[in-house]
Amino acid sequence: MSTAQNPAAEPVEAQGLVAPDAVAELEANDDTGVQSFLVTFNIRRFDPEVDSEPHWVDYDVELYSTDRVLDALHKIKWEVDGSLTFRRSCAHGICGSDAMRINGRNRLACKTLIKDLDISKPIYVEAIKGLPLEKDLVVDMDPFFAAYREVKPFLLATSEPPKGKERVQSIADRAIFDDTTKCILCAACTSSCPVFWTDGQYFGPAAIVNAHRFIFDSRDDGADVRLDILNDKEGVWRCRTTFNCTEACPRGIEVTKAIAEVKQAVLRGRP
Repeated sequence: MSTAQNPAAEPVEAQGLVAPDAVAELEANDDTGVQSFLVTFNIRRFDPEVDSEPHWVDYDVELYSTDRVLDALHKIKWEVDGSLTFRRSCAHGICGSDAMRINGRNRLACKTLIKDLDISKPIYVEAIKGLPLEKDLVVDMDPFFAAYREVKPFLLATSEPPKGKERVQSIADRAIFDDTTKCILCAACTSSCPVFWTDGQYFGPAAIVNAHRFIFDSRDDGADVRLDILNDKEGVWRCRTTFNCTEACPRGIEVTKAIAEVKQAVLRGRP
């Protein structure tokens, strides 16, 4: 383990940094024959009780091609440095709690396979941007969830359903907002947005996506309320259509398209 000043500089006193030819030197597992690799992880560490600024620390980890970045973080924490701090829960790409920047891109650690990364070079891991850093890979999610709550992400129904019946919706009506129901609130899209990095008041893509989910729901009667909220100067009009959010979404949601549809709805005054 050693410390590096920044991703561009070589780690100080780096021990066993993976050389290009080292990738070919594979170790065979005696029981299964599965080959392992020595992979260097450069993790941006920060302990508010000790550090004034974040710093980079590198770790060499033996992994298999089918391992994920989350497996590497577990191995580092359980076998090398127990002080490493990060969030995770389901480890199956559903809870969204382990969003982080991996090689400069927002991803879920539990969905990022080692075989999909270039292991001939160090793998850089750091916390997502735009939210207050608490420790290591953990950020304060309160501002993110505050924006989410502000768009009223729940059914607002003023009409009564038929007595003893549920609110019926056609397949076609459901398909209109199907894409935006997939959001897992990981903040990968919002924290990839340059506007969000520089403007602490912007709702951000995830909040707009969750507003879209109800604005276009035929069972909902609160579209006008949400459209009025998002017509604010920090609402949909702050989006600069850079497509960072769509690229970052681990669920494949067409985030930029959803934002554009909300903009059109605001101009029409209705879904």
